Amino acid sequence: MENIDFSLVDWSRAQFALTAYYHWLFVPLTLGITWIMAIMETIYVKTGNPEWKKATKFWMTLFGVNFAIGVSTGIILEFEFGTNWSNYSWFVGDIFGAPLAIEGIMAFFMETVFIAVMFFGWNRVSKKFHLTSTWLVAIGSNLSALWILVANGWMQNPAGMAFNLDTARNEMLNFWEVFLNPVAINKFLHTIFSSYVYAAAFVIGVSSWFLIKKRHVLMAKKSILIASVFGLLGALATVGTGDGSAYQVAQHQPMKLAAMEGLYEGSERADLVVFSFLKKADNPENRGDKEHVMKIQFPGLLSYLAYRDFDAFVPGVKDLIDGNPGQGIPPVSEKIEKGKLAIAALSDYKAHKDAGDVAAAEEARQVFDANFEYFGYGYFDDDVNALIPNVPVTFYSFHIMVGIGFILVAFFVASLIMTLTNRIARKRWLLIAGIVMIPLAFLAGQMGWTVAEMGRQPWVIQDVMPTMVAVSRINAGAVKLTFVLFALIFTGLLVAEIGIMLKQIKLGPKEGGE
Repeated sequence: MENIDFSLVDWSRAQFALTAYYHWLFVPLTLGITWIMAIMETIYVKTGNPEWKKATKFWMTLFGVNFAIGVSTGIILEFEFGTNWSNYSWFVGDIFGAPLAIEGIMAFFMETVFIAVMFFGWNRVSKKFHLTSTWLVAIGSNLSALWILVANGWMQNPAGMAFNLDTARNEMLNFWEVFLNPVAINKFLHTIFSSYVYAAAFVIGVSSWFLIKKRHVLMAKKSILIASVFGLLGALATVGTGDGSAYQVAQHQPMKLAAMEGLYEGSERADLVVFSFLKKADNPENRGDKEHVMKIQFPGLLSYLAYRDFDAFVPGVKDLIDGNPGQGIPPVSEKIEKGKLAIAALSDYKAHKDAGDVAAAEEARQVFDANFEYFGYGYFDDDVNALIPNVPVTFYSFHIMVGIGFILVAFFVASLIMTLTNRIARKRWLLIAGIVMIPLAFLAGQMGWTVAEMGRQPWVIQDVMPTMVAVSRINAGAVKLTFVLFALIFTGLLVAEIGIMLKQIKLGPKEGGE
């Protein structure tokens, strides 16, 4: 670790986080609103009611603004794997690059081709062909998310691979193990359903503004009806897949789960924390001390959610760092020792092979294979606390996300009931709440990604490659400069998008949907 420039690591992480956060400002709306548009256009084609065409075209305009800016941040994000994380790209490029290539060839191509028909095909192609194009845009955008999240899920739980000692790279052995990785499946489902929630909140929020202003009342009510049903189903699915995601975290990333729950001392029948303030939980020296203040919890529920057993033992930070022999949990110091053996065996293998000593090279290979499970730990020294993620950030982000999620479920139920009973326009408090739900839903999504990425630190590939090893060997000053430039550019893009969006919303839909 002595040769690592931690300033470079921190700035590279900050730049990637900046780009990812800004990119995620635009992606959820794209993923969800396309389905809402497709549903509305389907109703228009079935009924011939021009109000549905007007609604479809209005939301399509806002989608177009959002999509154009989202693409630009996404392209930069992918380029950063080569510029800032070249060691990572070299180490696992054969695996990580495959789903990204499929995303570009299949999903993004489908999406962009049919977007042209969707926007410019009105009155130029048949209604059914145009409707098909809109549905294909929705499918394409979600397929893009699928392949990207497959890649991200693999980083959280590497599977279907083998390490090639001759090239010092990980190579894919089984594509289906990568694609059907349970972590990736749950991450994809949880992410897209939460995006549907955000898109529904956006549509309801904008429609609520129209009702407050008493403009385009019929279109606004129709939009709220569709978005309320879509959002409620998405929110319930988000809760369900969130449970699945937490279960996978418990199986493959127990340290992340401990950080999510602020659990320092593991226990059987572990309680699920609903609300709490952490007390000195960020200080490793206080592990096992009373870490919560004003704690509200469900007794034993964490054990059940993590292992489907109320009596199961859930390890805490202390157990995972210091070990717990009674639960079969080795200490981190043991993992570090095995990791160093693996790294040394890799070096010995290369030396022996270059020298033509086949027997010694094979012996080194066997040592490597026996210890590869903890390969990444070999890059750490005696400071075991470096293996603990930022507990307060992970803990509070997780609980903010969950809290907002349940608020949104209640909000969608209220909006649906009031719309079905034709009282929505008279409930000013609910309309104002609808506008407020837009930033709240966005915040929940950002907190979700904070949990996913901060909670797995210090790993870029769980247990295999630490973040500090994955960075490109470039000057930290260059990363600082590009960080500032990206911050200015992305902020400018965001301001521009908000300005264009607000202008389009104030203009409202064109009468007759023309």
